[in-house]
Amino acid sequence: MSHTESDPEKATARSSSPSSAQDSEEKGRATHIEQRLYNPDVDISGVDERKLLRKLDWHLVPWLSFLYLLSFLDRTSIGNARLYGMEEDLHISDKQYLIALTIFFFPYALFEVPSNVFLKRLRPSVWLSFLMFAWGIMMTVQGLVHNYGGLLGTRWMLGTFEAGLYPGVNYYLSCWYKRSEFGLRAAIFFSAATVSGAFGGLLAAAISNMDGIGGKPAWAWIFILEGLVTVVAGAVSFWIIQDFPDNATFLTEPERTVVVRRLQADDQFSAAGEQLKLRYIWQSLADWKTWLCMLLYMGTDGALYAFSLFLPSIIGQLGYTATPANLLSVPVYVLACALTCLVGFIADRHGQRGYLNIACLLVGGAGYIILICSRNAGVSYFAVYLAACGIYPSIANVIAWVSNNVEGSYKRSVTLAMVISFGNINGAVSSNVYRAEDKPWYTLGHGIVLAYIGIGLICSVTYIVLLKRENAKRERGERDEIIVGVNDDQEHLRKNGTFDSVEDAKREKGDQWSGYRYTT
Repeated sequence: MSHTESDPEKATARSSSPSSAQDSEEKGRATHIEQRLYNPDVDISGVDERKLLRKLDWHLVPWLSFLYLLSFLDRTSIGNARLYGMEEDLHISDKQYLIALTIFFFPYALFEVPSNVFLKRLRPSVWLSFLMFAWGIMMTVQGLVHNYGGLLGTRWMLGTFEAGLYPGVNYYLSCWYKRSEFGLRAAIFFSAATVSGAFGGLLAAAISNMDGIGGKPAWAWIFILEGLVTVVAGAVSFWIIQDFPDNATFLTEPERTVVVRRLQADDQFSAAGEQLKLRYIWQSLADWKTWLCMLLYMGTDGALYAFSLFLPSIIGQLGYTATPANLLSVPVYVLACALTCLVGFIADRHGQRGYLNIACLLVGGAGYIILICSRNAGVSYFAVYLAACGIYPSIANVIAWVSNNVEGSYKRSVTLAMVISFGNINGAVSSNVYRAEDKPWYTLGHGIVLAYIGIGLICSVTYIVLLKRENAKRERGERDEIIVGVNDDQEHLRKNGTFDSVEDAKREKGDQWSGYRYTT
């Protein structure tokens, strides 16, 4: 497991003494370079860190997970609505249905990066609440459409307003928790997607009994009721969602201080606040990790959307009618939820996020190989479990892995948004791979999803290798910076930058700082 060298004196001492010839006076100067303490006058002796962590969990994770449950429920409920006659009532073909699925992903991917910048610039309680309220309205209106054009318009607007939630909350949580704590919270948050898969099937089956009430068919009531719940949740979120650690109202001043200090000790140097500068965004764009992780997340997210949008149809084509097909999807999602949280817990406790990701993708790949080869309904249903248990844990694990290896508040927000955005645009592709003419076994669709998983595997291995190589260079001192008054005579290190102090080097370079260690 990779670790972070969080002691600035240790890192500087290593930078200042690359050989035994380094004189003792220079070493002495190195030990007096310290990171500025956040709120140095605040007494934190009465703060119990474990109790504080539980307090953060209860105030942050449950409500945000509920919001994501509504988000995923709203975007994928069209798959359940399809089983209750939506295509026939709107007089749309299978191809038009696929286009309606696809159009959601273009604004969803397009607005994720600017949304994360807005989230940082504005208060999360304001921005996230607004997004939820707006997409709840769009969801409700989706149940009132009477033609294909109306469905396309509401799907586009739904994607626009939903774009900011998932990357925003993942970035937001990374601003509260240490790197070794974030994975489990990200997994619990994302597991709401698996719960929504199970709950969506049960809810759709229940709402189908409202068919004909108010002159509306069952599929319309699915959209209307789920949309109204989201509108209410968005309205009350303004008072429930907290802002960032340095101004959280549910914490005392000593508790806020502890939260920020423990993040800074974990080499999240920007935890006390950071001013928006264009170069932070350029740092994300110029970082090779951003582009490789975009491909890595594409391999998992492309598979996710194909799976979640078409699971009811896949089970339905195995010989089950609408309601049994929805109900049979419930245990699949329950198991996926449990494994998502388990993988997050193990990764936080023992590290090795990359190797866990490889294991998950291998399980998912095995499931799709069986789906391609099987012509037996029971065997295919078993393979669906394998697929879910591989795809869902990998999604949350990749996001935690990406976040763990990016420092700088704005840089991390942009990087996460770019990675998630690129993954989501592949939802536009994977939502078209299950064609009506491929019923009942969908061999082509399963093959394309398997290719996505293969991309994820290749990128996982590549990322591990490159991170280990970079960590090794830092251990050898090849990335050490020049610190004024400490190691000015080391001319061969000048290419890595010259700084007045270690704190300046950390602030300016972020995860490029020589003492930062990447998580593999």
